[in-house]
Amino acid sequence: MSKDGKYFFTSESVTEGHPDKICDQISDAILDDLIQQDPHSRVACETLVTTGLVLIAGEISSEGYCEFQKVVRDTVKEIGYTNAEYGFDYETCCVISSIHEQSSDIARGIDETEDHEQGAGDQGLMFGYACRETEEFMPMPIMLAHKLVRRLAQVRKENILKYLRPDGKSQVTIEYEGQQPRRVDAIVIAAQHDNIIKMNKLREDIKREVIMKVIPPEMMDKKTAIYINETGRFEQGGPLADTGITGRKIIVDTYGGVGSHGGGCFSGKDPTKVDRSGSYMARYIAKNCVAAGIADTLEVQIAYAIGVPRPVSIMVDSFGTAKINEDKIKDLIKTHFKLSPKGMIQILDLLRPIFKKTACYGHFGRTEKEFTWEKLDIAEELRKDAGL
Repeated sequence: MSKDGKYFFTSESVTEGHPDKICDQISDAILDDLIQQDPHSRVACETLVTTGLVLIAGEISSEGYCEFQKVVRDTVKEIGYTNAEYGFDYETCCVISSIHEQSSDIARGIDETEDHEQGAGDQGLMFGYACRETEEFMPMPIMLAHKLVRRLAQVRKENILKYLRPDGKSQVTIEYEGQQPRRVDAIVIAAQHDNIIKMNKLREDIKREVIMKVIPPEMMDKKTAIYINETGRFEQGGPLADTGITGRKIIVDTYGGVGSHGGGCFSGKDPTKVDRSGSYMARYIAKNCVAAGIADTLEVQIAYAIGVPRPVSIMVDSFGTAKINEDKIKDLIKTHFKLSPKGMIQILDLLRPIFKKTACYGHFGRTEKEFTWEKLDIAEELRKDAGL
């Protein structure tokens, strides 16, 4: 940070056709298919994609039956890999599965019995974050990056820019003054395209139909730098150009590099895995506390031991913005939020097939009804209890 309090922060996002995001969507599509049949399915599903190949592996215990070939091909088709010219398509790709049952040793600590409350599916640490930079209570760089790639997919699917292909990335740099975002300093777009389009037209089209439709005009000025397909061409993309793996875009999935990350990915994991449910609950807590006026910025950490129903630690950091003592914030969290795996699953209603939708454009800052961890239903109660 400079002496005048100015600094720059950058976040990126990727389209649903990015190889790693293809994998996240396949893993979560399999989870959704099984949890719809058996809400208590235990799923840990990993996916790898490369030229002409989808490989799924992991541990699954469920009363349901997943037709892996169909789920994989339907997901790839929905993303937009429908043409063999792309080097990867839903009809000709090979699908290989190597799935076995969940370890009985793990199940012993997770399953609820008369003598044992449901425990965490693994050890680990999870973070939730919220701030007042945007109406979504999210950092501005990641929200704008998500909106750019979402728009990039929209203009492709609606044939507004017919020459676009599914793969793509965005990146946004925001200039801050103190805690406040002041302007967009740089925008980067990489958009996969057919071989017929001239680069000058593609750049003009994307600037007009994507960037100018997303970035607030008051956040841009003459110094805002725009970079579109800077290598000159981006014809080869998706699994033809890069191998993808589930869980390799954890910063895209969360807060764009702002705050901390516990290291665990979300996709392909059922809600007993606290990597997922714990991170969702930590976001729910942080967002409601910020909305309540308890702090302008808040990061919450919760940590678990495998098989143990209660967190082993809770930490809050308000970055100096709290209106009450941070120990009081911790007390409020313990009073108002159930932090056992069973409690988190119940409060957030996670035993539903809602997870494929989370696999693109971030798990946080969303307005769709499935994203129950984005609700602000505890904020007023927290405000009163905090004496604000």
